[in-house]
Amino acid sequence: MSPALTTGDRVLVYKLIPGPRLFNLFATLRVEQVEIYRAPGIRKLRRNDVVVFNYPHFRNWDKIEMHIMKYFIKRCIGLPGDTLFIRNGFFEIRGVDAPLGNMDAQKRISMRDKDSFEETVYYTFPADSSLGWDIHDFGPFYIPRKGGEIPMNRTNYLLYKKPIEWEQKAMLEYRDSIVYLGGKAIESYAFWKNYYFVAGDRTEDSQDSRYWGLLPEEYMVGKAGLVWKSVDPYTGRFRWERFLKTIR
Repeated sequence: MSPALTTGDRVLVYKLIPGPRLFNLFATLRVEQVEIYRAPGIRKLRRNDVVVFNYPHFRNWDKIEMHIMKYFIKRCIGLPGDTLFIRNGFFEIRGVDAPLGNMDAQKRISMRDKDSFEETVYYTFPADSSLGWDIHDFGPFYIPRKGGEIPMNRTNYLLYKKPIEWEQKAMLEYRDSIVYLGGKAIESYAFWKNYYFVAGDRTEDSQDSRYWGLLPEEYMVGKAGLVWKSVDPYTGRFRWERFLKTIR
């Protein structure tokens, strides 16, 4: 998240903005997957908010799971119901003119050619050659909102397999041009949950939604508000100039 944050920063998180979460803490400490409920918040999360969340792929990128002790911090780029693109390295939301994320980092990506990136960095989710999405050109990618419905075809099978399996706790399969959920053919799917798209400010080197996909709303902890303390990890010295710095 450089330059907004640097290694050694301790961050104060405003949990009341999205609303505090209610769940079985002891079960999550045993790495069990639990139902998560959320109390009403002060306001909804906004694009460009810096957010703290439980990383949704602590074992691997094949399915969504939560580990209560695995926290990431990224910038919120896409909200539930948005349609997101990356065009020449820059984030865009359909119908939104405001700049999104760290523009300097996106400009650096736009000025680099494909051969200057490692293949694992250049190619993005969902890692399918027929779509060919990469960090220069990505999307359109619909960020699901609760109740949002999509047709079930091969493309949407690739894009939404993990959140659908997470919601339904059943296997999603694609065979002979038909999508099957729990063994039953489906033509469309209406989402039960809200999701977000998040990205790091150092977009040339960030493990974020471009690579692993959607973030469930339940995994959001809160908005990062300020740096309450900062310690140089190499010298152990306080960085007094960063104390009480607002995170933007």
